[in-house]
Amino acid sequence: MPTLYVTDWSGTEHAVAARAGGSVMEAIRRAEIDDLEALCRGSCSCATCHVYVEESWLARLPPAAAPEVELLAALDTRRDNSRLSCQINVSDDLGGLRVEIAPCAE
Repeated sequence: MPTLYVTDWSGTEHAVAARAGGSVMEAIRRAEIDDLEALCRGSCSCATCHVYVEESWLARLPPAAAPEVELLAALDTRRDNSRLSCQINVSDDLGGLRVEIAPCAE
């Protein structure tokens, strides 16, 4: 089971056990980190699971598909390393992935 490192809004880093085949969003929600809302439960329709991926990990992830790109483009909090955690599938290769939960858009 890969371990992900998730930084919450307070700056606390959490080691989160993730199931291969699931999403990063699901792992964060199972760990009960409340800063990640994930209102649409992973259907890629709300962007409330927005995270910043540590730069060194970006090249290891598949590129974002068009629906994710469109949702991210509408966010004031978007950065070059922004992704929707519901769209990042966990594999054993992602053990050690580091993400920071993005602030809610106002």
